[in-house]
Amino acid sequence: MQSQAGNLFDVPASLPEEEFFEKLVNKESFFIERIISEGHVTPEGEWYDQDTNEFVVLVKGSAELEFADGKKIEMNPGDHLIIPKHVKHRVSKTDPDNKTFWLAVHYR
Repeated sequence: MQSQAGNLFDVPASLPEEEFFEKLVNKESFFIERIISEGHVTPEGEWYDQDTNEFVVLVKGSAELEFADGKKIEMNPGDHLIIPKHVKHRVSKTDPDNKTFWLAVHYR
């Protein structure tokens, strides 16, 4: 296996208009992804309902997560949380003027 290096803050030359997801590690029992948002939110009425637990840390920028039970969590650099599998949640706000960088570990 060869070493791999990168920078979490490198932005792809052709960043899509929607939120950007990139798997950095993809193994059978877990995967690690980086997410880049800039004013992106989950569309109203839509919820993430994942088959994996998720440990997520906001690395740069700001965001707000909303849960189906009405709870909202503001996130700033360094903030992290664990979202158990099948807990419905959505991104209700990200910084519209600056890129927000997330690192998420999905595990079983």
